[in-house]
Amino acid sequence: MNHSVNLLRINPYVIAALSGVLAVGGFAPWGIFPLAIVSLAILFGLWNKHTLPCTAFLLGFSFGMGFFVAGVGWIYVALHEYGHMPMLLAGLATGLFAAFLALFPAAAGYLQSRLPSSMQWVKLCLMMPAIWVGIELVRGYIMTGFPWLTLGYSQVPASPLAGFAPVLGVYGVTLLVALSAGLTVLFVQHPKHRQGKVAAGLFLIIWLTGAALLRIEWTSPQGEPFKVSLLQGNIAQDEKFDAQSRRATMEIYYQMLLGSDARLIVYPETALPLLRSQLPQDYTGLLREVAQRQGSDILLGAFEREQGLFYNSMFLFGISGEQAYRKNHLVPFGEFIPVRSVLGWFINNVLNIPMSDLSSGGENQPLLKIADQQIAVNICYEDVFGEEIIRALPGATLLLNTSNDAWYGESSAAIQHNQISQMRALETGRMMLRATNTGVTSVIDRNGKILAMLPQHQRAVLTEQVQGYSGATPYVRWGNTAIFGLLSGIFVLLGWLHFATLKARKS
Repeated sequence: MNHSVNLLRINPYVIAALSGVLAVGGFAPWGIFPLAIVSLAILFGLWNKHTLPCTAFLLGFSFGMGFFVAGVGWIYVALHEYGHMPMLLAGLATGLFAAFLALFPAAAGYLQSRLPSSMQWVKLCLMMPAIWVGIELVRGYIMTGFPWLTLGYSQVPASPLAGFAPVLGVYGVTLLVALSAGLTVLFVQHPKHRQGKVAAGLFLIIWLTGAALLRIEWTSPQGEPFKVSLLQGNIAQDEKFDAQSRRATMEIYYQMLLGSDARLIVYPETALPLLRSQLPQDYTGLLREVAQRQGSDILLGAFEREQGLFYNSMFLFGISGEQAYRKNHLVPFGEFIPVRSVLGWFINNVLNIPMSDLSSGGENQPLLKIADQQIAVNICYEDVFGEEIIRALPGATLLLNTSNDAWYGESSAAIQHNQISQMRALETGRMMLRATNTGVTSVIDRNGKILAMLPQHQRAVLTEQVQGYSGATPYVRWGNTAIFGLLSGIFVLLGWLHFATLKARKS
């Protein structure tokens, strides 16, 4: 037993890696939100103790490897099970992807060690939190961005810190998580001293403020409630693009459609694995007939080709007229090939991903006008980018996400994605509707809470009354400008404190 304890004491990298794994427990499906704060507090404590830049870098990298291998290791399923990449190569690719992502917390460790500070509270409560959030922002933007597992998501919807989401967005919540972690370290190290007591007091103020913000109604009802049906076809990914299964897939969705009397009926992303132009006329004719007979609208997911370009689209049939949305923010390697001249051979010869070279539909697309509501559609990965979702606001009264997370099997990917949608609802003060192939299909209220959800990997229809909302949260008005401003202010303050300290020493 003593040998094990001593081993951990001389291996801070093991502690850092385990704390990274622990942080994943703060996210769905576990949702133990304090774990994100505890794990980051452990990392901050290690950085505070081991001040050499190289050591701080490796501690951050160790944390990142534990965090991302445990948190996004489901990428292996997409590569091997459905992309048909050989097992060893898929494992290597997943490990390299996690290692790339781990460079971001590693960079945070290096930067905080290079910025000198003689005051411990400044380092723990200003420098480390600000650098952490800054690095997460970089991860959310670089190479089209991969903001998955941004720490702020771990606080939705149960944590009092979620109250800051409509004001500062997910990165603002991350800042409060990181500040809470720094205050925790300060209190643990100095529980009876003035610094520790002040840290405990600030921690309490932050969390009480978050709880108070949760009680504010930032938006108000718009129009009358109406009924929506979300179809979860549960078509296996390895059958989805099988030519022999196409007609059966269309029949499955048509029968699900007939069982609904909702005003709006939503198919998942690319529910029908055909180009729109290839859909049989008798099938689309049946859709129009059902919509007219029931006085409804049907939103259908399929690919589209126009002037030689391919799009991932949603098409509306029904009493509101034909409307459409084309996916704007595409997934690198999954939906388009970055640096095609260099990497095209790899995607085409090693991976088997259908429709992996799509075109963007563009940013400025009209909202769908349905049942006196303005609906902002986003497809799959697009709802990971809060600053892009708010482009449709405050005009949009409802948010709607269609996805196909079947690529990731029975991993935690789909439920993590649903938690991201919960954050988007909180940030915007709008309900979020999610229609997915295998799950998670859900209806989320404007406070980020799940009103109804289908079991994953089951064929079912979720029918609920939904309400549109109007108005704008502070985040809708400011976007990420507020968090950039806060970080700028913190770094200016850090610079001023540094020069003031140097001046005091000289005198």
